[in-house]
Amino acid sequence: MHGVAAFGSAHLRGHTVIVCGRAGAARRAVARYRSAGADVLTAVVPSELALLGPSLRRASLVVGVDDGDPGWDVLPAVAREQRTLLLTEEPAAEHGHVTLVGGGPGEADLLTVAGRRALAAADVVYYDRLGPGRVVADLAPGAELIDVGKTPGHHKVPQETIQAMMVESALAGHAVVRLKGGDPFVFGRGGEEVAACLAAEVPVTTIPGISSSVAVPGTVGIPVTHRGVSKMFTVASGHVPFSDDELEHLAGLGGTLVILMGVGTLAQTIAGLRRHGMDPATPAAVVERGYSAEQRSTVARLDKLALAAAEAKCASPAVIVIGDVVAVGNDWKHLTAEFGGAARSLEDVHA
Repeated sequence: MHGVAAFGSAHLRGHTVIVCGRAGAARRAVARYRSAGADVLTAVVPSELALLGPSLRRASLVVGVDDGDPGWDVLPAVAREQRTLLLTEEPAAEHGHVTLVGGGPGEADLLTVAGRRALAAADVVYYDRLGPGRVVADLAPGAELIDVGKTPGHHKVPQETIQAMMVESALAGHAVVRLKGGDPFVFGRGGEEVAACLAAEVPVTTIPGISSSVAVPGTVGIPVTHRGVSKMFTVASGHVPFSDDELEHLAGLGGTLVILMGVGTLAQTIAGLRRHGMDPATPAAVVERGYSAEQRSTVARLDKLALAAAEAKCASPAVIVIGDVVAVGNDWKHLTAEFGGAARSLEDVHA
């Protein structure tokens, strides 16, 4: 168990905490308790306990880090004698490594249990603009937090620099977490970061995350697949305009088309899809800022979507969904009347 969480980090200011364990093994515990406001004293070897004297008697908490030294077996007796709460913690990693963590679509409670564990054990966290960045300080108490997030058209830290920083931190012996929105391997450049670690012989693991390509449409009742409607979905990046060949293939795939980072190229995408034969009455939607208090969706038939998105001033981050599944989660008859023209009813979609 992590002692800060167990003891209550909001109440540690003004308290003395004694962390027992070899310096390297205890570094995460020391950082966490100091970040929570505690006055942290350390005993690196069991014989140093006697040197703490009065400090041990006034300590609110003793933390034993399991560094393999059998001398720490005295801690339960010491804690009972001093009437002090004793907590035990796992040691910090002995060797540097990198963990890529998928943060999901934004809400902290959508982060996986494995992702939370990796953050709690991190020495350094490199985090993005998307994902649970707002609460990363709570998820990784005591870790060094480095914002390397990108915004459309602005990469304040180039990707190559991010990779070099991660490798350098790991080679210095730190437990490094690269926290990304969604899933690391869905337009997250996770493959490049893994390759950089492997090239530097840095151990690297990946913890998957919930991709916004599936989760965000689901928040407004749009399933990317639906029995009798769509048996496949394609996820594409609209950050760079599609080529004419790509648009031809996308128009002919069928099923559901999900486009990430595509608001800026939406008009061109729609024009290309229609040019290559996609039905102008195809249901479509733009879902902005998924899983936030500002989430909003704009729904129209394909040939009206660019205008509807422009009038609504749709902006990134957003997920674009094109396909008959959009009608599954919306009152399509009402929407087609509002945006003009006849379109397939939900009954027609299921036919």
